[in-house]
Amino acid sequence: MKHLFTTAAAVLALSAGSAFAQQCGANTGEAATGEPIKVGGIYGDAAPGDFGTASRTADAYFDCVNANGGIHGRPIEYLTENDQWNPELAAQAAAKLIDDEGVVAIVGNGSFVEMAVNAQKYQDSGIMAMASACAVSECFESPSIVSTNQGPLPSTVGAAQYMVEEQGATNISCIGLAIPNVGPWSCGAMEAYMESKGLAGSSVLLNPAAPDVNSGLLEAIASGADSILVNLPGGLAIAFLKAAEEQDLRDAFTWSSSTPMYDLSIPAALGDYWNNGSIFVNAELAPFDDGGPDNQNWSAVMDAFDDQSTTRDTFSQSGFLTANIFVDTLLKMDPADVDDRAKVREAIVAIKGYESDLMCGPYYVGESDFHMPNHAGHMVVIKDGGFEVVRDCYEYDSPYFEKHIALEKEMGLR
Repeated sequence: MKHLFTTAAAVLALSAGSAFAQQCGANTGEAATGEPIKVGGIYGDAAPGDFGTASRTADAYFDCVNANGGIHGRPIEYLTENDQWNPELAAQAAAKLIDDEGVVAIVGNGSFVEMAVNAQKYQDSGIMAMASACAVSECFESPSIVSTNQGPLPSTVGAAQYMVEEQGATNISCIGLAIPNVGPWSCGAMEAYMESKGLAGSSVLLNPAAPDVNSGLLEAIASGADSILVNLPGGLAIAFLKAAEEQDLRDAFTWSSSTPMYDLSIPAALGDYWNNGSIFVNAELAPFDDGGPDNQNWSAVMDAFDDQSTTRDTFSQSGFLTANIFVDTLLKMDPADVDDRAKVREAIVAIKGYESDLMCGPYYVGESDFHMPNHAGHMVVIKDGGFEVVRDCYEYDSPYFEKHIALEKEMGLR
């Protein structure tokens, strides 16, 4: 299925959320009262980018839940901390939320830093972190963290797979950040995918503290690649593509990107030069114009409970989905148990086969040393000021996912 979703159409579709009555938790229409249930969230907002979209969206959803009966009549008190991409601040944030505030779970996290710093803390504290904007390997390779978003590895592999299968790429250069558990991890998986197909792949890793996009571009050109895959935060991805525009390189390569470029503001920011169908972008969750009930509910909740400053992007969808799953899980628990961190963790771990139109497959957790329930997605292309879907749900082809598929078979999800 192909459909064009321009920025103008996006505005109309998202604003139409007001015509769709938001559904939140028990949806009683009555405000929650009583002792709040404390829930924490940690995000990163500083250079190289703002990963707070998911947490802000989770906050909006919890506000909606609190206006509609809360959890068995009690409100959620959502306490968030900005780690500012600083490991020390990330550790302090987790200690504050877990030890001082006594939160029962961590929900809606998004950071390059905090998951790596706090993975062991979560495990030692017996708390489950339901993240929404994971970006590092530890987030997906921990018994105490699970996310609705895919992270850069699946998204990058998915983009490369599309470029090989549909655009004829034979040699892809992946542009990432020189953060060991981010760029080498995700771009390295892309290289492994290319090698598995008898093709060539390479990585160009930029210094996150002072990214030199021009040098990175020259290195990618020198690699002999015929295709360039941009695996960077949205703002930095734009800067890299602007550097390519200055050298008029659009038609010299095929171009793709991981999910951060699937953002309604991106086409306009790139300008006319790149709006001709030459950049293909992986989308980890449903296209923004998808008419499914969860996608519509996301828009309706944001219209009603966000101050409209939150970016409507994949990470916002992910924050909504994570918060939704968490609330549904608490509502199924005995009301006497929702303050018990151990029992909340047990209920989260028991999640299995949760269906949503936002995801291509069922969401699950399980007792495992690794969690990555989302490893299938969509591809879109930037065109005429918006996005056109060019491939709907497809599963990514990589040896990395073999253990996840085996776990899904064991859980009866395949």
